[in-house]
Amino acid sequence: MARRRDIDGSMSVPTFYGKELRWKREAAGLSLEDLVRGSFYGKTYLSDIERGQRRMPLDLARHADQVLRTDGYFERNCEDVRKARLGPHAAYFEKVLEAERHAEVIEEWCPTAIPGLLQLAPYARAQVRMAHPMAADDWAEEKVTARLARARLFDDDHHTPEYWVILHERLLTEPVIPPSEMVEQLHRIAELAERHRIVPQLVLRKSGAHPLALASIMVMAFPDAPPLVYTEASYSGATIDDPALVKQYRKAYDRLRAVGQSPDTSLAMIKAAAEEYRNGEQPDRLG
Repeated sequence: MARRRDIDGSMSVPTFYGKELRWKREAAGLSLEDLVRGSFYGKTYLSDIERGQRRMPLDLARHADQVLRTDGYFERNCEDVRKARLGPHAAYFEKVLEAERHAEVIEEWCPTAIPGLLQLAPYARAQVRMAHPMAADDWAEEKVTARLARARLFDDDHHTPEYWVILHERLLTEPVIPPSEMVEQLHRIAELAERHRIVPQLVLRKSGAHPLALASIMVMAFPDAPPLVYTEASYSGATIDDPALVKQYRKAYDRLRAVGQSPDTSLAMIKAAAEEYRNGEQPDRLG
C-alpha cells in the first residue's frame, strides 16, 4: 500500500491548520466522510482544507469542533487562517480567488468592466491604473500579473468550470484601451467561446430597465459545498452565503439572462465589434 504523504505544516498558516485538523480527525478514528456527515460540505472540501488548499468556513469549523470535541479550537483559529494572504489581490477578494478554483459553475455579470477572468494585460493594466492612479509601477504590475494568473483557470484541461458571463453593450462600444488592444481583448473572449470554455451573452442598451442594473455579481456553485455570491464595488467586496439571499441573487441573474441576446448572436456581435476596431472604426451600437 502506498505510504500516505504527510502535510508540511510549516509551509503556511492554512497548511498548519489543515495538518492539525487531520491529526485530530485521525486521532478520533474518523474518516473524511465521518467528519463531514451532518454538515453541508463534501469530503473533497474537507480534504482540501487538510492540505491547506481551502480555508475553513465558520460553520464547518463549528461542526468540526462539535464532532471532534476540540473546545472551539477550529472556530477560534479559522479567522486567522482566513486572513492569511494568498497574494497581491485585495484582502476582500481572496475568498473568491480560492473559491473560483474549485467551482463547478461560475456565472458573472459586471456592467462596468470586462471581468478579471477574461482580461488581457492591457485591459487589466488600465483597470488597475484607473483605481490606483498614483501607485508605483512595480506595485501596479504585480496586481496585473496576479489578475492574469486567474485566467489560467480556462487552460486547465482537468478542471474548467462552466463559465457563463453576461456583458453590457457599453463595454464593447466605450473602450478604456486603444483600438488595437481592444481587438485583441475581444478576440480573447471570442476564442474562449469558440473553444467552449465560456458562454458569453450581451445585454444591449435598448433592453431598457433590467435586473442587477446597479450590481456586479459572481455566482459560484460547487460539487461539495453550498453556493456563494460575490458582489463588488470600486474598493470593496462582499461574499454572501446566506441561502435566502443567494437564492434571490440567482433568480435575478436568471432574469437578466432572459433579457440578453442569445449566446450565438452575442458571439457574432463581439466578433463584429472586433473587426470594426481592426478597421479603425469604433462601434457606436451593436446589432
